[in-house]
Amino acid sequence: MRPGGDDTPSEGSADVGFARDMAIHHQQAVELSFIVRDRTDDEDVRRLAYDVINTQANQRGMLLGWLEAWDVPKSSQKPPMAWMDEGHGHGSMSMPMYEAHDGSLMPGMSTNTQMNQLRKAKGKAAEVLYLRLLTAHHKGGIEMSETAADMAGDAKVRRLAESMVQGQESEMKLMVDMLAERGAAA
Repeated sequence: MRPGGDDTPSEGSADVGFARDMAIHHQQAVELSFIVRDRTDDEDVRRLAYDVINTQANQRGMLLGWLEAWDVPKSSQKPPMAWMDEGHGHGSMSMPMYEAHDGSLMPGMSTNTQMNQLRKAKGKAAEVLYLRLLTAHHKGGIEMSETAADMAGDAKVRRLAESMVQGQESEMKLMVDMLAERGAAA
């Protein structure tokens, strides 16, 4: 929170860090979902992709709107997830510092190579790759959301983080079943 009694989250807070990082994380899930939507005719996968696109795009809009309302920049020079360890001691316990590689900025995010593989895949191959990439994506997002739910000072940030955990855990269970239907392991 800001000095002087203002309850607005400040630069360096878990609230601001989470909003920035999750907006980036969600953008990639939306991109993955748009790609698979055009690479398969399977209605179940397309329905999941549609749900991910709508849910995560809406949540991303909320996160960016909060950053605007808090009058903080939407980006930072600090590495992703630095907020998880800045004086809070959570980073090393919940998620070790992540080293970005091949376009993957945070845990669970797909690499550029994986994104290109999805862009080239069709049908069942695209479905399986999408479901696996999105499962990994959700695992990374859940870890970040659980930390934010614990650390955030703003009740609405904690509530959103908690709802993200619940929603993504539910989707992960669904994706295990969808992978099994396609003869693939998670």
